[in-house]
Amino acid sequence: MHGDRPVIHVVAGVIRDTQGRVLITQRPHGKSLAGQWEFPGGKRAAGESRFEALKREFVEELDLTVEQARPLMRYRHDYPDLSVDLDVWQIQAFRGEPRGLEQQAMDWVAPAALMAHDLLPADRPITVALQLPERYLITGRFVTTQEFEARLRAALESGIRLVQLRLPGLDVEHVAPLAGRASAMCRAHSARLVINGEPDAAAKLAAATDADGIHLPSRCLSRVSRRPVPDDLLLGASCHNRAELMAALSLGADYALLSPVRPTSSHPRRECLGWAGFAELVADLPLPTYALGGMSDRDLEDAWRAGAVGIAAISAFW
Repeated sequence: MHGDRPVIHVVAGVIRDTQGRVLITQRPHGKSLAGQWEFPGGKRAAGESRFEALKREFVEELDLTVEQARPLMRYRHDYPDLSVDLDVWQIQAFRGEPRGLEQQAMDWVAPAALMAHDLLPADRPITVALQLPERYLITGRFVTTQEFEARLRAALESGIRLVQLRLPGLDVEHVAPLAGRASAMCRAHSARLVINGEPDAAAKLAAATDADGIHLPSRCLSRVSRRPVPDDLLLGASCHNRAELMAALSLGADYALLSPVRPTSSHPRRECLGWAGFAELVADLPLPTYALGGMSDRDLEDAWRAGAVGIAAISAFW
Protein backbone atom coordinates (compact mmCIF):
# COMPACT_ATOMS: atom_id res chain seq x y z
CA MET A 1 0.00 0.00 0.00
CA HIS A 2 1.10 3.61 -0.62
CA GLY A 3 -0.91 5.68 1.81
CA ASP A 4 -4.48 4.44 1.30
CA ARG A 5 -3.87 3.27 -2.28
CA PRO A 6 -2.68 -0.15 -3.42
CA VAL A 7 0.55 0.04 -5.47
CA ILE A 8 0.85 -2.04 -8.64
CA HIS A 9 4.29 -2.67 -10.16
CA VAL A 10 3.99 -2.37 -13.94
CA VAL A 11 6.82 -3.01 -16.38
CA ALA A 12 6.67 -1.31 -19.78
CA GLY A 13 8.99 -1.42 -22.76
CA VAL A 14 9.99 0.96 -25.52
CA ILE A 15 10.93 -0.55 -28.87
CA ARG A 16 11.90 1.37 -32.00
CA ASP A 17 11.81 0.47 -35.66
CA THR A 18 14.54 1.22 -38.20
CA GLN A 19 13.12 4.73 -38.67
CA GLY A 20 13.33 5.51 -34.94
CA ARG A 21 9.58 5.32 -34.43
CA VAL A 22 8.24 3.92 -31.15
CA LEU A 23 5.58 1.22 -30.77
CA ILE A 24 2.47 2.04 -28.74
CA THR A 25 -0.66 -0.04 -28.27
CA GLN A 26 -4.30 0.80 -27.59
CA ARG A 27 -6.01 -0.56 -24.52
CA PRO A 28 -8.74 -2.95 -25.71
CA HIS A 29 -12.40 -2.87 -24.73
CA GLY A 30 -13.05 -4.44 -21.35
CA LYS A 31 -9.94 -2.97 -19.72
CA SER A 32 -9.88 0.16 -17.61
CA LEU A 33 -9.13 3.29 -19.64
CA ALA A 34 -10.06 1.41 -22.81
CA GLY A 35 -9.26 3.25 -26.02
CA GLN A 36 -6.28 5.13 -24.64
CA TRP A 37 -2.77 4.41 -25.89
CA GLU A 38 0.17 3.15 -23.86
CA PHE A 39 3.61 1.66 -24.04
CA PRO A 40 3.25 -2.13 -24.03
CA GLY A 41 3.75 -4.05 -20.80
CA GLY A 42 1.85 -5.16 -17.75
CA LYS A 43 1.90 -6.18 -14.11
CA ARG A 44 4.93 -7.91 -12.65
CA ALA A 45 4.00 -11.25 -11.12
CA ALA A 46 5.10 -12.31 -7.65
CA GLY A 47 8.58 -13.80 -7.70
CA GLU A 48 9.51 -12.40 -11.11
CA SER A 49 12.53 -10.21 -11.66
CA ARG A 50 11.86 -6.93 -13.45
CA PHE A 51 13.49 -8.15 -16.67
CA GLU A 52 11.68 -11.51 -16.53
CA ALA A 53 8.37 -9.67 -16.21
CA LEU A 54 9.21 -7.49 -19.21
CA LYS A 55 10.10 -10.51 -21.34
CA ARG A 56 6.92 -12.38 -20.38
CA GLU A 57 4.66 -9.42 -21.08
CA PHE A 58 6.14 -8.90 -24.55
CA VAL A 59 5.65 -12.57 -25.43
CA GLU A 60 2.07 -12.57 -24.16
CA GLU A 61 1.02 -9.22 -25.68
CA LEU A 62 3.07 -8.92 -28.86
CA ASP A 63 4.67 -12.32 -29.58
CA LEU A 64 8.10 -10.66 -29.29
CA THR A 65 11.20 -12.09 -27.62
CA VAL A 66 13.13 -9.40 -25.75
CA GLU A 67 16.84 -10.23 -25.82
CA GLN A 68 18.44 -7.11 -24.36
CA ALA A 69 17.06 -4.08 -22.50
CA ARG A 70 18.14 -1.39 -20.07
CA PRO A 71 16.22 0.73 -17.55
CA LEU A 72 14.92 4.02 -18.96
CA MET A 73 13.08 5.52 -16.00
CA ARG A 74 10.98 4.42 -13.05
CA TYR A 75 8.44 6.55 -11.22
CA ARG A 76 5.09 6.51 -9.44
CA HIS A 77 1.82 7.72 -10.89
CA ASP A 78 -1.25 8.14 -8.70
CA TYR A 79 -4.70 7.37 -10.07
CA PRO A 80 -7.77 8.08 -7.89
CA ASP A 81 -8.00 4.50 -6.65
CA LEU A 82 -4.48 3.12 -6.99
CA SER A 83 -0.82 3.99 -7.56
CA VAL A 84 1.29 2.59 -10.39
CA ASP A 85 4.99 1.91 -9.90
CA LEU A 86 5.87 2.35 -13.57
CA ASP A 87 9.12 0.60 -14.47
CA VAL A 88 10.08 1.57 -18.04
CA TRP A 89 12.77 -0.17 -20.10
CA GLN A 90 14.49 0.72 -23.35
CA ILE A 91 14.55 -2.47 -25.42
CA GLN A 92 17.82 -2.74 -27.29
CA ALA A 93 17.39 -6.10 -29.05
CA PHE A 94 14.37 -8.28 -29.78
CA ARG A 95 13.26 -11.05 -32.13
CA GLY A 96 10.03 -11.31 -34.07
CA GLU A 97 7.41 -9.06 -35.62
CA PRO A 98 4.88 -7.51 -33.22
CA ARG A 99 1.35 -8.95 -33.34
CA GLY A 100 -1.53 -7.78 -31.17
CA LEU A 101 -2.28 -11.06 -29.40
CA GLU A 102 -4.95 -9.36 -27.27
CA GLN A 103 -6.60 -7.85 -30.38
CA GLN A 104 -5.17 -4.46 -29.41
CA ALA A 105 -4.47 -1.84 -32.07
CA MET A 106 -0.82 -0.88 -32.59
CA ASP A 107 0.92 2.14 -34.04
CA TRP A 108 4.51 3.18 -34.76
CA VAL A 109 4.94 6.85 -33.83
CA ALA A 110 7.84 9.29 -33.99
CA PRO A 111 8.85 10.29 -30.42
CA ALA A 112 8.10 13.96 -31.08
CA ALA A 113 4.54 13.05 -32.14
CA LEU A 114 3.68 10.84 -29.17
CA MET A 115 2.04 13.66 -27.22
CA ALA A 116 -0.57 14.00 -29.98
CA HIS A 117 -1.88 10.51 -29.17
CA ASP A 118 -4.35 9.91 -26.37
CA LEU A 119 -1.71 8.37 -24.12
CA LEU A 120 -2.40 7.20 -20.61
CA PRO A 121 -1.66 10.04 -18.16
CA ALA A 122 0.96 7.83 -16.48
CA ASP A 123 2.93 7.48 -19.73
CA ARG A 124 3.45 11.13 -20.57
CA PRO A 125 6.83 11.55 -18.79
CA ILE A 126 8.18 8.73 -20.94
CA THR A 127 7.53 10.75 -24.09
CA VAL A 128 9.85 13.47 -22.78
CA ALA A 129 12.57 10.99 -21.82
CA LEU A 130 12.48 9.44 -25.29
CA GLN A 131 13.39 12.79 -26.86
CA LEU A 132 16.41 13.29 -24.60
CA PRO A 133 19.81 11.92 -25.63
CA GLU A 134 21.89 9.86 -23.21
CA ARG A 135 24.85 12.31 -23.32
CA TYR A 136 24.47 16.01 -22.44
CA LEU A 137 27.22 18.61 -22.91
CA ILE A 138 27.63 21.67 -20.71
CA THR A 139 30.01 24.15 -22.32
CA GLY A 140 33.23 24.85 -20.44
CA ARG A 141 36.17 27.18 -20.55
CA PHE A 142 37.63 28.69 -23.69
CA VAL A 143 39.86 31.66 -24.56
CA THR A 144 38.84 32.71 -28.06
CA THR A 145 35.70 32.46 -30.17
CA GLN A 146 37.61 30.16 -32.50
CA GLU A 147 38.39 27.80 -29.62
CA PHE A 148 34.74 27.86 -28.54
CA GLU A 149 33.56 26.90 -32.00
CA ALA A 150 36.23 24.22 -32.41
CA ARG A 151 35.31 22.56 -29.11
CA LEU A 152 31.58 22.70 -29.83
CA ARG A 153 32.06 21.38 -33.36
CA ALA A 154 34.13 18.44 -32.09
CA ALA A 155 31.48 17.58 -29.52
CA LEU A 156 28.67 17.72 -32.09
CA GLU A 157 30.65 15.60 -34.54
CA SER A 158 31.18 13.03 -31.76
CA GLY A 159 27.41 12.61 -31.45
CA ILE A 160 26.37 15.13 -28.76
CA ARG A 161 22.75 16.12 -29.39
CA LEU A 162 21.91 18.28 -26.36
CA VAL A 163 24.04 21.27 -25.38
CA GLN A 164 23.74 23.67 -22.48
CA LEU A 165 25.35 27.03 -23.17
CA ARG A 166 26.77 28.10 -19.83
CA LEU A 167 28.84 31.28 -19.90
CA PRO A 168 29.20 32.59 -16.34
CA GLY A 169 30.88 35.97 -16.02
CA LEU A 170 30.29 37.12 -19.60
CA ASP A 171 28.05 40.13 -20.24
CA VAL A 172 25.14 40.10 -22.69
CA GLU A 173 27.20 41.88 -25.35
CA HIS A 174 29.54 38.87 -25.54
CA VAL A 175 27.03 36.11 -24.80
CA ALA A 176 24.52 36.91 -27.56
CA PRO A 177 26.89 36.38 -30.54
CA LEU A 178 28.18 33.13 -29.05
CA ALA A 179 24.63 31.94 -28.41
CA GLY A 180 23.65 32.70 -31.99
CA ARG A 181 26.64 30.84 -33.37
CA ALA A 182 26.08 27.89 -31.02
CA SER A 183 22.42 27.70 -32.02
CA ALA A 184 23.29 27.59 -35.73
CA MET A 185 25.94 24.92 -35.18
CA CYS A 186 23.55 22.78 -33.15
CA ARG A 187 20.80 23.04 -35.77
CA ALA A 188 23.26 21.96 -38.46
CA HIS A 189 23.90 18.76 -36.47
CA SER A 190 20.23 18.13 -35.49
CA ALA A 191 21.17 18.92 -31.88
CA ARG A 192 19.30 21.09 -29.38
CA LEU A 193 20.66 24.06 -27.47
CA VAL A 194 19.47 25.39 -24.10
CA ILE A 195 20.62 28.65 -22.53
CA ASN A 196 21.68 28.64 -18.86
CA GLY A 197 20.75 31.69 -16.84
CA GLU A 198 18.16 33.72 -14.99
CA PRO A 199 14.76 32.81 -16.48
CA ASP A 200 13.79 36.13 -18.07
CA ALA A 201 17.21 36.86 -19.57
CA ALA A 202 17.72 33.27 -20.72
CA ALA A 203 14.26 33.13 -22.32
CA LYS A 204 14.87 36.39 -24.20
CA LEU A 205 18.24 35.17 -25.44
CA ALA A 206 16.77 31.82 -26.47
CA ALA A 207 14.06 33.58 -28.48
CA ALA A 208 16.56 35.93 -30.11
CA THR A 209 18.90 33.14 -31.15
CA ASP A 210 16.32 30.46 -32.01
CA ALA A 211 17.62 28.22 -29.23
CA ASP A 212 15.54 25.26 -28.07
CA GLY A 213 14.99 26.21 -24.44
CA ILE A 214 16.53 27.36 -21.18
CA HIS A 215 18.21 25.81 -18.16
CA LEU A 216 17.66 27.22 -14.67
CA PRO A 217 20.43 27.30 -12.05
CA SER A 218 19.30 25.82 -8.73
CA ARG A 219 19.28 29.29 -7.12
CA CYS A 220 16.32 30.22 -9.33
CA LEU A 221 14.04 27.38 -8.28
CA SER A 222 12.88 28.97 -5.04
CA ARG A 223 11.80 32.21 -6.72
CA VAL A 224 10.16 31.04 -9.94
CA SER A 225 6.48 30.23 -9.47
CA ARG A 226 5.49 29.13 -12.97
CA ARG A 227 7.05 27.65 -16.09
CA PRO A 228 9.03 30.51 -17.69
CA VAL A 229 8.95 29.20 -21.29
CA PRO A 230 6.20 27.73 -23.49
CA ASP A 231 5.67 23.97 -23.61
CA ASP A 232 7.29 23.70 -27.04
CA LEU A 233 10.64 24.82 -25.57
CA LEU A 234 12.81 22.71 -23.29
CA LEU A 235 13.05 23.61 -19.62
CA GLY A 236 15.83 22.12 -17.51
CA ALA A 237 16.95 22.74 -13.94
CA SER A 238 20.07 22.10 -11.87
CA CYS A 239 19.32 20.28 -8.62
CA HIS A 240 21.29 19.01 -5.64
CA ASN A 241 18.63 17.55 -3.35
CA ARG A 242 15.10 16.18 -3.27
CA ALA A 243 13.50 19.55 -2.49
CA GLU A 244 15.04 21.10 -5.60
CA LEU A 245 13.94 18.13 -7.72
CA MET A 246 10.39 18.56 -6.44
CA ALA A 247 10.54 22.29 -7.21
CA ALA A 248 11.71 21.55 -10.76
CA LEU A 249 8.88 19.05 -11.16
CA SER A 250 6.27 21.52 -9.91
CA LEU A 251 7.53 24.11 -12.42
CA GLY A 252 6.94 21.66 -15.26
CA ALA A 253 10.62 21.13 -16.03
CA ASP A 254 11.27 18.64 -18.81
CA TYR A 255 14.43 17.31 -17.18
CA ALA A 256 16.81 17.92 -14.28
CA LEU A 257 20.54 17.67 -13.68
CA LEU A 258 21.37 16.15 -10.29
CA SER A 259 24.86 16.65 -8.89
CA PRO A 260 27.48 15.99 -7.77
CA VAL A 261 27.61 12.24 -8.15
CA ARG A 262 31.42 12.33 -7.85
CA PRO A 263 33.99 15.00 -7.00
CA THR A 264 34.71 17.55 -9.72
CA SER A 265 37.58 19.93 -10.31
CA SER A 266 35.23 22.90 -9.93
CA HIS A 267 33.79 21.68 -6.58
CA PRO A 268 36.40 19.29 -5.11
CA ARG A 269 35.19 19.59 -1.50
CA ARG A 270 31.44 19.32 -2.04
CA GLU A 271 29.85 16.22 -0.52
CA CYS A 272 29.04 13.73 -3.27
CA LEU A 273 25.87 11.72 -3.72
CA GLY A 274 27.35 8.52 -5.09
CA TRP A 275 25.11 6.23 -7.12
CA ALA A 276 23.13 5.07 -4.10
CA GLY A 277 22.39 8.67 -3.12
CA PHE A 278 21.42 9.57 -6.67
CA ALA A 279 19.06 6.59 -6.90
CA GLU A 280 17.42 7.48 -3.60
CA LEU A 281 16.78 11.09 -4.63
CA VAL A 282 15.22 10.31 -8.03
CA ALA A 283 13.13 7.35 -6.81
CA ASP A 284 9.44 7.62 -7.80
CA LEU A 285 9.87 10.98 -9.58
CA PRO A 286 8.33 11.35 -13.08
CA LEU A 287 11.18 13.68 -14.08
CA PRO A 288 13.94 12.55 -16.46
CA THR A 289 17.19 13.27 -14.64
CA TYR A 290 20.81 13.36 -15.77
CA ALA A 291 23.70 12.42 -13.50
CA LEU A 292 26.31 15.17 -13.29
CA GLY A 293 29.67 15.39 -11.54
CA GLY A 294 32.78 13.51 -12.64
CA MET A 295 30.89 11.70 -15.41
CA SER A 296 32.25 10.07 -18.57
CA ASP A 297 30.94 7.56 -21.11
CA ARG A 298 32.02 4.64 -18.95
CA ASP A 299 29.47 5.73 -16.32
CA LEU A 300 26.42 5.30 -18.54
CA GLU A 301 25.52 1.78 -17.38
CA ASP A 302 25.77 2.79 -13.70
CA ALA A 303 23.71 5.91 -14.41
CA TRP A 304 20.90 3.90 -16.03
CA ARG A 305 20.87 1.42 -13.16
CA ALA A 306 20.55 4.33 -10.70
CA GLY A 307 17.54 5.75 -12.53
CA ALA A 308 19.21 8.41 -14.67
CA VAL A 309 18.15 9.10 -18.24
CA GLY A 310 21.82 9.69 -19.06
CA ILE A 311 24.95 11.58 -18.06
CA ALA A 312 25.88 15.25 -18.27
CA ALA A 313 29.43 16.55 -18.29
CA ILE A 314 31.69 19.47 -19.02
CA SER A 315 35.23 18.13 -19.19
CA ALA A 316 34.43 14.70 -20.66
CA PHE A 317 32.58 16.18 -23.65
CA TRP A 318 34.07 19.68 -24.04
